Amino acid sequence: MSTKIITPVAQFAELLPQEYKDLVAHGPYHERRSVRDLGTFKEIVDEHPHCAGCGVALAVRLLAAALPSPADTLIVGTPGCSFFSLVQTALNYSNTAFGNQNAVAAGLKRMLEIRFPRVHKDVVVVAGDGGIADIGLDLTLHSWFRREKITTVMLDNEVYANTGGQESGMSRQGRVLNMAPRGKLFPKIPVFELAKVSGCVYGARVTVAGPYKVGRAVRNAVLLARELGPTYVQVYTPCPTNMKFPPDQTLRVAKEAEKDHYSFEEFMSAEAAEYLTRLKATSEESEKAPELAKP
Repeated sequence: MSTKIITPVAQFAELLPQEYKDLVAHGPYHERRSVRDLGTFKEIVDEHPHCAGCGVALAVRLLAAALPSPADTLIVGTPGCSFFSLVQTALNYSNTAFGNQNAVAAGLKRMLEIRFPRVHKDVVVVAGDGGIADIGLDLTLHSWFRREKITTVMLDNEVYANTGGQESGMSRQGRVLNMAPRGKLFPKIPVFELAKVSGCVYGARVTVAGPYKVGRAVRNAVLLARELGPTYVQVYTPCPTNMKFPPDQTLRVAKEAEKDHYSFEEFMSAEAAEYLTRLKATSEESEKAPELAKP
């Protein structure tokens, strides 16, 4: 996708805030970036509207740095906390009706393969636990059953955060929330386990406390989805506002979760493992080749 569509004409550019112009001029479009490069380019508007210490905002930054080809990536989302930062990143982004994101993403992927048969156009769903595990669970699973070549990233803060703190299917059993005063009555929906048996060729469960793990998981997932089929990354993104901890303790909370219910886990099919091994074995130039154009 050309950055021409986000580049304002000279007359209009004068009216735009400097932060937008910086996103166009210094976004992660033309050079390969990684999580290690965060801070050297402009991936998101500084004054985004997320709460202080928001785990979702951190996860979106990590994702923006990890995409193999951000200029040729379309992010598909749904209403929720992730929307607030995704619309202010240097990424192509489309929002959908709540829960429809995987159906829309699958259609867009098919259309892009027809329109650009020789160029990889990555389609990545990025949505919260409510959008994926609750309202959109059926459409998510069916995109996996159909082996759609898209990546799904769940930003799991374990709550409907921006509507006051209702429990979601991904809330932990017993968790007391603003609008769940008696505590949640059933366990987290096992979406990660469902991904294993529903057609995903790769999956990873990570937290924002492990930025390089997040970066590697997102990159692997996008590269494998291009060639083999659906992939899934589930990222724990603690919410200080609803979980009632200080905003400077987000990483501590995520690290504690890694030792408990959010331990790192990764799965992949034999074909996916072989593909990643082949990529690793090739030179840096040949590793970039499949990212740029189909054979």
